[in-house]
Amino acid sequence: MNKPVELNKSDKQSQVQAAFDRLKNEVLRKPMISYRERIDTLTKIEEILQENDEAICEAICRDFGNRAFQETKILEIAPSIMGIRYTKKRLKKWMKPQNRDVSLVFFGGKNRVIPQAKGIVGIVAPWNYPLFLVLSPLTSAIAAGNRVMVKQATNSQNLCRLLQEKFSEKISKDLITILPGVSAGEFSSLPFNHLIFTGSPDVGKTVMRTASNNLVPVTLELGGKSPTILAEDFDLQKAVKRIMFAKLMNSGQTCVAPDYLFLPEGKEEAFIEMAKTVTRDYFKDLENPSYTSVIDERAFNRLTETLADAEEKGANLISLLPNSRFDKTSQKISPTLLINVNKEMIILQEEIFGPLLPIMTYRSLDEVIEYVNHRERPLALYVFSNNKTFLNRLIENTRSGGVTINDCAMHVAQHDLPFGGIGNSGMGHYHGFEGFCEFSKLRPVFKQARNPVAITPPYGKTFNRIYGMIKRMKMIN
Repeated sequence: MNKPVELNKSDKQSQVQAAFDRLKNEVLRKPMISYRERIDTLTKIEEILQENDEAICEAICRDFGNRAFQETKILEIAPSIMGIRYTKKRLKKWMKPQNRDVSLVFFGGKNRVIPQAKGIVGIVAPWNYPLFLVLSPLTSAIAAGNRVMVKQATNSQNLCRLLQEKFSEKISKDLITILPGVSAGEFSSLPFNHLIFTGSPDVGKTVMRTASNNLVPVTLELGGKSPTILAEDFDLQKAVKRIMFAKLMNSGQTCVAPDYLFLPEGKEEAFIEMAKTVTRDYFKDLENPSYTSVIDERAFNRLTETLADAEEKGANLISLLPNSRFDKTSQKISPTLLINVNKEMIILQEEIFGPLLPIMTYRSLDEVIEYVNHRERPLALYVFSNNKTFLNRLIENTRSGGVTINDCAMHVAQHDLPFGGIGNSGMGHYHGFEGFCEFSKLRPVFKQARNPVAITPPYGKTFNRIYGMIKRMKMIN
């Protein structure tokens, strides 16, 4: 691939504006994209993924410094393809107008809701899952009949340029435009009809403030500190395998990764020993090519400083791989458990986004519920138990974007479940039907009856009779 020509700031702004104007003109020229055109576009996207899977893996690996091709295939390419297929199978049903009930005073009238495209959807994607976090909202936006502009992270430019090249070969830029080298400020200041941003809460607030200048509706996926709770009744070995797999995929750089773990008091040593065995079975050592690098030097330094801060404030650090705690050259950090942690440590205050897992213990579920509820609402909550009373108490008395029971992160892979945060972890949903609705305007249409009952001045017996009927009737739908 040829090296791209670097544009100065003024040229980039002009390029972004020109792309937006082109899409805007297309929306005005042709507001409605047909079912067949939407299906054809989704099919072409699926073909791009299938025909270029190795090139996609290579581009993402270069962006990370090292990420196993298998990890990209199972965590990004496969879910993207499955999401497209799921959507294509159900899209005709989703697009149908919905008939709605009519209120009594409009007897004889008709109500319906028509899902219509909002227009132009902007997607701001992060670097940690740079393909899936473009393709998943893109699938929903195209299904809803929109045109789309995509901005990818600075750390994902190899992938971004590849996607731009491959998409332009199959799909018109009047429908999907991917823009390498564009800043978040240049992008989010445009008057989109909807904007979806995935990233940190701090940047999400800035994006939302910028979007508010144009009254652009936003979907925010912001992550946070997702708790994991292990109950006394659940098999410890099963839990360790599932927790460590979810924690260490993408080297912990996952918005729904387990961020901290609550164990029943007395289970710490057993968990630690099993975690060592499981992690060494997965990777053997830090040099294993299946173990992903931390994305860049800044992130690497942040994580090593987080470890140093915890150790200085009294935490015990347990490295789960032999020899080195970290390697600056490969930007890899050994999976590390931390015990004896306290609230003064950075690791319990900020989202970790790396292969570090602090462990706390509890005696009663009340302690866990109180701890979770006194912090920002997380994107995910994980609980390992077969006790219905335990599960119901925890789920009913906490709030999170989503929940997985007896595993971690698996709710994100369910295409018939909405995915989204709450509070500090985000707003809005996508995936499946909820994604289709998120990027649609559900437009209400009322058709008056041929000869409606008139309730107009001067008010008299007709008004009293109709009002009396309303008071007496029990409307049960």
